[in-house]
Order: sequence, then structure tokens, then C-alpha cells
Amino acid sequence: MSKQFVHPDLLENLREVFIRGEMLPGQKVPEAELCLRFGVSRTPLREALKVLAAEGQVELLPNRGARVCDLSIVEVEGLFAVAGALEALAGEQACAHITLEELETLTDVHERMKKAFERRDIEAYYTLNRQIHEAIVRATRNPVLVTQYRILNARVLRIRFTSPMTDDIWSRAMAEHEGMMNALQRRDGSAMSGILKTHLKHKSDAIVLTMREFQTAQDLRRRRSTTSS
Repeated sequence: MSKQFVHPDLLENLREVFIRGEMLPGQKVPEAELCLRFGVSRTPLREALKVLAAEGQVELLPNRGARVCDLSIVEVEGLFAVAGALEALAGEQACAHITLEELETLTDVHERMKKAFERRDIEAYYTLNRQIHEAIVRATRNPVLVTQYRILNARVLRIRFTSPMTDDIWSRAMAEHEGMMNALQRRDGSAMSGILKTHLKHKSDAIVLTMREFQTAQDLRRRRSTTSS
């Protein structure tokens, strides 16, 4: 389905619903509720859901609406591998094309994120973190990369910014962001690329570990239930 029939604001608003984790994986999409919320009829909403289905956010159910896609461990690892490669390329190209004004703005956002980290304000940290990564991609001046990143990142964000954040993981992530800013200021594309790829790999590893632990706990509960019955 061509996106020309989908209102861009509606599509972006729906993406944000999934990114913020307002609906759980496997949950049926509440079409009537979303129509009321965004002031649209079912037809434009369903057209937008078709686009999001193509992007991997939802699964369309024949004559039964749509449900939120659930990601397997293999899919999470694959998503982050591709996201890491895209961000690594973005980091390299951003170092070559970022303007002084953009760099000053990014430095300001980084400092505000650092303060959010210091006061352990996770919500503000996530918001500013996202702004930094998206600004780096925009600074590439590469429209193809920007488009592909936006589509892929909408899936990644749903798990990237809703996974557990321990102090160790958070401190390492903050240190990696300090490294990113240093590389950007030096316009060292190779260093920036490597830091971003490592940054995404660390996030992937933490998420996959959490998923495996949850899966193990579920398996244990099932075995205990089977034994007790």
C-alpha cells in the first residue's frame, strides 16, 4: 500500500504509540480507541496499520484487525546487528558533514543528558538519548540512510528504551556517549563508527540477557506446574 494515502502525522503518532510501549507484544491493537484518540475514522487508521505492518511493528490478522508483533531473541539480535551497522555508517558520515551549529546543539543536548544521568532521571535521559542518536543520523546529509534508520529504529526503540537499566549498564552507556562526542568534535569518523557499533552491541547483549533470563524463569514455572499437577 502506498504511503501517499496515509496521513504522515497519523503514521508518526502511531509509531510513537508502539515506540513508547503503550501496548504489549501480542496485544490486539485497539482500533476504536486509537480512532477516538487521533480523531480519525477506521479507514485511515487501517491504512496506517498496513504501513506499520510492512515495517514490522504489527501483524495484520485476516478480518480480525492487528496485533503488536512479538520479537524473538534471534530477531532482536538481528535488529540490533543491522541498527549497529547503520549507526556506525551514520557516525562516520556525520563526522564528515556535521556543521558547527549542529555540533553545538548536540553538545548542549549531551550535557543535559549527562545531568539527567547524574540525577538518575531515566525518562529525561531516554528522551535526550534518542535526540542525540537521531541528530547524528540527520547530520549525515544522507536521505537514504535517514529513511532506513527511521523505519528500523522505530522497531528498535520499542525494546531499546524499555529494557532494564542497571547502574553498570547505564554508566557504560554514558561513558560511550562521552566517547561519541569526543570523536565528533575531532571529526574522527573511524572512532565514531566503532563507538556506535559497540554501543549498540552492548545494548543488544543486555536486552538478550534479560530475555533469556525471563525465558528460563518461564520454563522453570512450567516445569514446576507440570510436576505439581
